[in-house]
Amino acid sequence: MTMFTNPAPQAIADLLRSVRTVAVVGLSPIESRPSHRVARGMQRFGWRIVPVRPAVDQVLGEKAYASLADIPDALRREIDLVDFFIAADRVGEFVDQAIALGLPAVWLQDGVIDEAAALRAQAAGLAVVMDRCVWRDYSTMVTE
Repeated sequence: MTMFTNPAPQAIADLLRSVRTVAVVGLSPIESRPSHRVARGMQRFGWRIVPVRPAVDQVLGEKAYASLADIPDALRREIDLVDFFIAADRVGEFVDQAIALGLPAVWLQDGVIDEAAALRAQAAGLAVVMDRCVWRDYSTMVTE
């Protein structure tokens, strides 16, 4: 069986340098939650955040959507990365949406591990990073 391997550090840094708009799946409206803190930090670095979370209207001043497919086409075309802050057993359905919608990259945060979904995304041509923190990597790889 093929094992998933993250891209080399330089490729991760290059990906992070290219990102301007990120859909954050599971972005919590609660300020103390890691997803909220990380997304707020990324906003401070100049990224546009697109919250993907059912049952909330907005997070961090941005309209929230129930799924990736619910994001309007014009905005969806701007998305450079889909960042996952959800339980690993829910990742597959959103990775499949990202593949079907032609989104270019997915990032599974620290502790979010779904090797089968990561391999599917890689096979479909998406850039994939798993079990790493986007904010920490951006802070150490890009801003230093």
